Amino acid sequence: MRKLLIPSNKSIYEALIQLNNIEDDVSRLILFVIDEDHKVIGSLTDGDIRRVLIRNKDLNQPVEEVCNKDFIHVKEPVSFIKVSDYRKKNIKMLPILDKDGRFVRLVDVDKIEAELPIDCVIMAGGRGKRLSPLTDSVPKPMLPLAGIPIIEHNINRLITYGIKKIYISVRYLGEQIQEYFGDGSAKGISIEYIWEEKSLGTAGALSLVQQFNYEHILLMNSDLFTNADYEDLYIQLLKTKADMVVASTEYKVDVPYAVFETNGDEVKGFKEKPSYIYQSNAGIYIFKKELVAKIPKNEFYNITDLMETIVDEGKKLVFNPIVGYWIDIGKPSDYVQAQNFVKHIQ
Repeated sequence: MRKLLIPSNKSIYEALIQLNNIEDDVSRLILFVIDEDHKVIGSLTDGDIRRVLIRNKDLNQPVEEVCNKDFIHVKEPVSFIKVSDYRKKNIKMLPILDKDGRFVRLVDVDKIEAELPIDCVIMAGGRGKRLSPLTDSVPKPMLPLAGIPIIEHNINRLITYGIKKIYISVRYLGEQIQEYFGDGSAKGISIEYIWEEKSLGTAGALSLVQQFNYEHILLMNSDLFTNADYEDLYIQLLKTKADMVVASTEYKVDVPYAVFETNGDEVKGFKEKPSYIYQSNAGIYIFKKELVAKIPKNEFYNITDLMETIVDEGKKLVFNPIVGYWIDIGKPSDYVQAQNFVKHIQ
């Protein structure tokens, strides 16, 4: 992003050349003007330049005199940026500055969904027996959907939510996953691998992470195909002051008979072939980092065990329904469904 910085003594003409050389990997052509101390003093777009040239047609005028000094920015330290708020204001590029006003990084509002201050752990160590023989030589998370592995769909979506550090728990054929993603640098993130010497359930691998960077952790299964809104989960966790939020999906039960409403053995009424809708665990969780201390070290432990502990101790557990799509690829019919579905969202 250093190519977007221009010294304040440069001319409008030089700024036009620099703008013209910006590649198409940003959503808006913009420069940030810096003074001799490298502090950002304003922003400059091609529109700003056009308005100046209409007035005086002086290409030699320094950019310091024509830049927008009332530009929108965020200063560190910042724990959470609600990107959607800036998107509503039609702001496309949001610079993050340090406390002295120097450029730190740029949030391309059009290219990301959010900037979440959380670490992520993806559980990818399972055998996937129900998908055999497809998983006899390929780990389930690496089965392709629209030409890329299931787990990569999840990682790509996590990246759009500003998540920079991902831990992947691996065991069965985990070498294939590690070889494919490496350290994550090709995607601009950091990936570390948690190797399970034995099966540790759906949460036991968390105990093997030496240190998490943030106060909250996102844990998810690797075999999900979903457009779950991770920002909405995170915001609900904060607003409700919960210890854990669980993404949920609706599960409908149709009873093919009349159901009695009773008092002892007396029928007080009945419902003819009723349907009941329940909120079911969708395999995505955000919770406080401090809860990891409750997970036994290197022992089999499921996330549902942790959920029960939260409830038993009087802590707060909330759910957040997934509004979009969600497919748990656990058996061949699920995989076929996901393969057919992905064709319609390309």
